[in-house]
Amino acid sequence: MEKKDEDQFHNPLNAESSLSEPVTPFYSDRKNKSQRKGTSFAFRIREHVRLGPRFSETVKGKLNLIKKGGREKIFKDIFGLSQGEKLLKASQCYLSTTAGPIAGNLFISSQKIGFLSERSITVHSSSGGIIRTPYKLSIPLKKIKAANESENVNNPSQKYIEIVTHDNFEFWFLGFVRYEKALNNLQTAISMST
Repeated sequence: MEKKDEDQFHNPLNAESSLSEPVTPFYSDRKNKSQRKGTSFAFRIREHVRLGPRFSETVKGKLNLIKKGGREKIFKDIFGLSQGEKLLKASQCYLSTTAGPIAGNLFISSQKIGFLSERSITVHSSSGGIIRTPYKLSIPLKKIKAANESENVNNPSQKYIEIVTHDNFEFWFLGFVRYEKALNNLQTAISMST
C-alpha cells in the first residue's frame, strides 16, 4: 500500500471508514446517568425536599409529624376511624394546587384516602377575616375511579399520581420519596374496595 492510501484509510474524516464503524454519541453516557438518577433513592429525597418552599420548613414539617405522635395517631385524630377501618400506609408527598404544591402526607386506609398538609394555609373567611388552617382532603375509596401514574413530559424523573373520582374530579400528587410503592399501595386499596 502506498503512503497516500494509508493516510486516507486512517483519516477519521474519511467517509468510507467512518460509516463502517458504529457511532456512539458522546452524550449517551450522560443520558443513561440522568435516567438512573431519577430512580435513585437519594434523588427522590432531594426532589421531595426541593418542592418545598425552604429546606428548614420541610424539616420542621417532618419533625411536627413525630411530635404529634406519628402518622397513625394523626390519621385517627384528623380523619377518624370507622368500624373495622385501619390505616394501611402513609406517604410524604405534595398535593398539586393552582397556588403551587402543598407538602403533606397521603394516608391510605381500608376505606378512604386522606391528605393533610404539614403546614397551615391562609384562607379568607366569609366574614372578611383570615383563618389559618391545615389543608385537609378526604375521599372514600368507593368514590375513586382510578389512580393513574403520570410523569412530566419535559422531565420524566418527576412522577405524578392522578386520582380520578367517579364524578370526574382530579387530584394530582407528586414528590413521593417512594413513588412506585405509593402508587402500588393506592391501587391495591382501590381494588380491594370494589
